[in-house]
Amino acid sequence: MIHYISCPPSDPAKSKGTILLIHGFPQTSYQFRRVITPISDAGYHVVVPDYRGAGESSKPWTGYTKDIMARDLYRLVTDHLSIKDPIHVVGHDIGGMVAHAYAVLFPDSTASVCWGECPLPGSQPYHEVKSTMPFFHFTFHCVPDLPELLVQGKERIYLKHFYDRHGQNPSAISTHDLDVYATAYAMPGSMRGGMNTYRAFEADGEMNNKWVKEKGKCKVRCLNLWGAQSFSDEKTAMTMAEPYYEEVGFEMVTGAGHWIAEERPAEFVEKVLKWVESK
Repeated sequence: MIHYISCPPSDPAKSKGTILLIHGFPQTSYQFRRVITPISDAGYHVVVPDYRGAGESSKPWTGYTKDIMARDLYRLVTDHLSIKDPIHVVGHDIGGMVAHAYAVLFPDSTASVCWGECPLPGSQPYHEVKSTMPFFHFTFHCVPDLPELLVQGKERIYLKHFYDRHGQNPSAISTHDLDVYATAYAMPGSMRGGMNTYRAFEADGEMNNKWVKEKGKCKVRCLNLWGAQSFSDEKTAMTMAEPYYEEVGFEMVTGAGHWIAEERPAEFVEKVLKWVESK
């Protein structure tokens, strides 16, 4: 079961289309609380799920490769919500990896894709950073069972480390917001689900490179969106995306670290809508 938020435009008859927002780790659909209404007010139907293993969605033991997670969301959009027109897919962090899989698997159902703040598994930048200290959790989360046991009861402390370390705007994630996320990840199976998304990275990387060899570059136009004070730069981001897409754009959000939609919500909305409406 995939839990989701659905926010249609004020006049559905004049809808400009659907935008699917996919959160990352350690977050939930709550990540997009400040941008849902502005995007909807711009004329779009906004759909914001908790992906499998997170928030109010089911938390199975398996199925955390990004192709399976993308298929979850495709079924949500096409079967449950009966949306037949191509949609715009926007993903952040782990959600960015899912967004990439969605665009590759369902190009005819994807009008555009926007992702960032994630080293895409299989790419050159991913291999360069995955074992470095700022990304210690890439290795830690892949250890079977132990991370969940060590973090149990200390979810708030563990999550706060990431919000503090990777953010530029300290006020973006308040004490209340931290409580919301900590409560979500203290739910049975939630932290395990989060760790399992990392445990699938190597399989994801093999799949990403297999797809491009078999299918060629993805024809869906792709925007790479990053925080200006995050770990990436334009050269790194383009090196990450260009081997996988025929058309790649790049945008930086000034004054934002990793948590773009929370640190600079107005700029996030501006960049996403500019890309969505550019063609």
